[in-house]
Amino acid sequence: MSIDIKKVTSRSELRAFVTFPEKIYGSEPNWVPALVFDDINTLSKNKNPAFEFCEAEYWTAWKDGRMAGRIAGIINRRFVEKWGKKYARFGWIDFIEDFEVAKALVTTVEKWARDNGMEGVHGPLGFTDLDREGMLVEGFGERATFATIYNHPYYPVYMEKLGYAKDVDWIEFLVQTPEAIPEKVLRVNEIISKRSGVRIAEWKSKKELIQKYADQLFELLDEAYAGLYGTTPLSRKQVEAYIDQYLSFVDPRFTKILVDKDERLAGFAITIPSLSDALYKSRGRLLPFGWVRLLMALRKPKTMDMMLIAVRKEFVARGVVAIIMTSLNQSAIDNGIKFSETNPELETNVAVHGLWKDYPKRQHKRRRVFLKML
Repeated sequence: MSIDIKKVTSRSELRAFVTFPEKIYGSEPNWVPALVFDDINTLSKNKNPAFEFCEAEYWTAWKDGRMAGRIAGIINRRFVEKWGKKYARFGWIDFIEDFEVAKALVTTVEKWARDNGMEGVHGPLGFTDLDREGMLVEGFGERATFATIYNHPYYPVYMEKLGYAKDVDWIEFLVQTPEAIPEKVLRVNEIISKRSGVRIAEWKSKKELIQKYADQLFELLDEAYAGLYGTTPLSRKQVEAYIDQYLSFVDPRFTKILVDKDERLAGFAITIPSLSDALYKSRGRLLPFGWVRLLMALRKPKTMDMMLIAVRKEFVARGVVAIIMTSLNQSAIDNGIKFSETNPELETNVAVHGLWKDYPKRQHKRRRVFLKML
């Protein structure tokens, strides 16, 4: 049977596009769906501020009258301008175990990219670095997190067969919480704090965090991540959208704010209780009972997901990140959390890998961005 490719043009088709992974991962316990409404908002041109500088189209593949795959094509003009590479992106890619389906989807994006003057295609990537990205190439037997993609082992095999090769890899660690903070670490932290003039700031509510630090937080994120793969500066509208999206799950126990002597943001770490079980059971839906599962996961966490961490440039060499990590570990100890997931870190980012050097850990996942020149 032939493969039919259809462009997504309606709201109902977009919802079918977003929920398609249920058909191929429904019984896979390591798959964690995105929140359905989050994905719909991200892909909607009237909702996502990234469309100020991005173009995108979405397609579904059909075989024997059934949806067999999906893919998004994205051109981020700020990426092209910043990095000097005329690359389109593919994302939201899923397909049944059928090479012809994968080929039909990927070649559709390649043609669209060429028609729009692009010279290469890479992915999976989203509109920005804060979207899910990177195809899993190791760790298929590990549970995904709220922020990461899960895919079957045949995905990267098909990508290589289609002429795609590794452009960059991210690795992830499962880090064990120590039983107690060593006295030596506490003494060193005290010395670092006195010499650098920084301290952990206390906050009690999401509203307080947003009012005091949200804008500084995303300014620092832009600064600290500027040189990382594929990143582009955030617009004001994007910052406002990400404040709603990323700060909606923050918890004073697990999100640490480091300030200098002038009460200016010096660094931060955003971690959240793992939502994997709750999202899997609710299939990414809040209704009818998904919101209850999420609330329970947030209140009684078993593991943590490390989402974002950044330190101002002038403090990087002073070792202040140790203060953040010690505070996080103390919160994990106090709340009975045994393990934390680091989420993706560039394999070349040895400075970040060094954060875990003193803790029992294992590198349990690897994900990849593939690239093909047209």
